[in-house]
Amino acid sequence: MNEQIQHFLDEIESHIKKIPLDCEPKALYQPVSYCLDKGGKRIRPLMTLLACDMFGGDVKQAIPPALGLELFHNFTLMHDDIMDNAPLRRNHPTVHEKWDANTAILSGDVLFALSCRYVSQVPGHLLRHVLDLFYQTVIEVCEGQQYDMDFESRHKVSANEYLEMIRLKTAVLPATCLQTGAIIAGATSEDQEKIYHFGELIGLAFQLRDDWLDVFGQIEEFGKQSGGDIIANKKTWLYIHALERGSEKQTRLLRDVYSDNYSASDTEKVRLVKNIYDDLGISGIAQNAMKAYYKQAFEYLASIDLPDERKEGLAQIANYLFNRKR
Repeated sequence: MNEQIQHFLDEIESHIKKIPLDCEPKALYQPVSYCLDKGGKRIRPLMTLLACDMFGGDVKQAIPPALGLELFHNFTLMHDDIMDNAPLRRNHPTVHEKWDANTAILSGDVLFALSCRYVSQVPGHLLRHVLDLFYQTVIEVCEGQQYDMDFESRHKVSANEYLEMIRLKTAVLPATCLQTGAIIAGATSEDQEKIYHFGELIGLAFQLRDDWLDVFGQIEEFGKQSGGDIIANKKTWLYIHALERGSEKQTRLLRDVYSDNYSASDTEKVRLVKNIYDDLGISGIAQNAMKAYYKQAFEYLASIDLPDERKEGLAQIANYLFNRKR
């Protein structure tokens, strides 16, 4: 990564460490501190700072809302892990595993309140615009999570339904991070729309990569339980496309494995599904879909009338996300 990106990451980490969390009751704030101390890539706040800088804005003004958006992201992870009954996050026990579900819910609520506080720390004339965008994103992320849960109990989910779900649950947040930086920098509405679509498409590719890593990534690198989506009966992009391409025998087995009555071990369940994916070449098909989204994303970035060197930071981050192993 270039010096600018590293500088922004250092700034973000420095400000996160200054968030006052050594408070009472400790049982409420310690899980928040634990969640934030476990790191993460800080890609979303970095996007906010890079977008602000790209459009010639004062990056210092973008730091508080960037922190707020990172806090919101961590809030969603904490609550998602409860709903998914996930044992690991970033190679460490999830908050509800280390403490309990009630503590994780309440600590997540504090994270959300803190995120609102930080996002609102923008110049007064920008406050309404930034908050309208943020709250719409909050609503859309919740809609996406509800669709995700609904899909677990549905017999069939179409590829278009799944893409809309991940657009809401995952892709709108990086898009909002980028647009927030653009708003603070005073970018035109047209350029704000372009940078939003760039982030949205990167977010779609990011989630497809996440789906792929869940099955084909190494647990030591990925930092989450291998095959967790399969165990949780999540109808991911890989599962949906396997159903569309599989033989009658393969689709019947997939549906059986994903049924509530299936009694084999989690390890056996993951093995059976992965074997079907391998037979159908789902890994390569998924990677081609990711490439298509990244190509569309870079078309939006290229359409912004700024020198390429101003876009270099965002291009580097997008390429990093495309090739990530965790």
